[in-house]
Amino acid sequence: MDLETAKNRSVLFKKVRSFLDERGYTEVDTPLLSPDLIPEPTIENFETMFVNEFLGSRPLWLVPSPEVFMKRIIAESASSVYQMCHCFRNCEQLGRIHNPEFTMLEYYTVGADENDSIGITEELFDAVLPPYAPDFLRPPFRVMSMEEAFSSLAGLDLNALQDIRALRGAASALGLSYEQNEAWDDTFNRIFLTAVEPRLPQERPLVLNRYPKQIDCLAADCPDGPYKRRWELYAGGIEVANCYKEMTDKASIAAYYKSEYSRLSSQRALSGTAIPDVDPSFAELDMPECSGVAMGMDRLFMLSESKETLEGVIFFPLSANINRS
Repeated sequence: MDLETAKNRSVLFKKVRSFLDERGYTEVDTPLLSPDLIPEPTIENFETMFVNEFLGSRPLWLVPSPEVFMKRIIAESASSVYQMCHCFRNCEQLGRIHNPEFTMLEYYTVGADENDSIGITEELFDAVLPPYAPDFLRPPFRVMSMEEAFSSLAGLDLNALQDIRALRGAASALGLSYEQNEAWDDTFNRIFLTAVEPRLPQERPLVLNRYPKQIDCLAADCPDGPYKRRWELYAGGIEVANCYKEMTDKASIAAYYKSEYSRLSSQRALSGTAIPDVDPSFAELDMPECSGVAMGMDRLFMLSESKETLEGVIFFPLSANINRS
C-alpha cells in the first residue's frame, strides 16, 4: 500500500466513525483473544496458548468476529454499539479478495430489524464513499430474495428443494457432483456458488435476503416460509456485508448452541483440527430486539478505490509475508 492509499483508507475509517457517532452509536473495543467462541462449523479458527506461571496454561482463540463480546455489551446496556477491529479466520483462501486477517466493522442497532439496517447501510455508503468511488457501489441498493435469485438466475424453485433428495437432484441436473453424506447446506452452497452468485446483477449494490433456514445461524426466523431474517450485501459481485435480525429467544439460541457445537465437534474430530470451547451461558443473555451488520472494510475500501486486489489496500497481506520468508 502506498502512502496516498493509506491516507484514503484513514479518511474512510474516520468517516465511518463520524457517521455512527453522530447517530448515537457507542464505539466499543473488545478483546481479540477469547477463551470461547460462538460455534460456527464453517469457520476454522486460529488457536494460541496462554501460559502463566501461577495459573497454568490453556488455549485461547483469535476472534473471527467481535460478536461474542459485543452481544454481551448489548445485553447489559440495551444500547446501539459499533466496532472496527481485526478478525481472524484460518484455512481461508489467499487471493485477490481473501486474507486470513482482515478488518471488520460491526454495528448493532437496538430497536431495528434487518430492513431498517438496509436503510442505515445505504445512508452509511452515501456518507462515507469518496466522490471518485464507482457507480456500482452507490445506493439505492437493489433487494432480491434468495428465492427470486434461484428462480431467475438458475431456473430453480427453492421452496421445492427443502428436501435433500430434491436438492441433490437439482445439483445433478446442473452437472454438479456432491458427497454421498453431504449436508443440505453444503449442497445448497455448491449450487449457489456455481449457478447463482456469478450471475447476480452488479450495476448497483445488491441486498440478497431471506437465506434458507437450513443454513443455521443466530438470525431470527422469517414468519413465512423456511427462511431466516438475514441478508448479504454484494457490490461488484463481491460480498461485503452480512446482516441479521438478531435471534433473541433464549430457547432458540440454546438449541443453536447445542446443534452447532455437536456438528462442529463431529467435523473437527474427523479433520483433527482444534475444537474451540463454547460458553452455554451465552444463551441466557437478555438480548433486546436489534439488528447487526458485519462489513468487510478491506473489501469496501478496495472497491471504493477501484482496486482489483486486497494487496493494494492492506499492509502486509499474509501471502506477501509468506512469499517474503
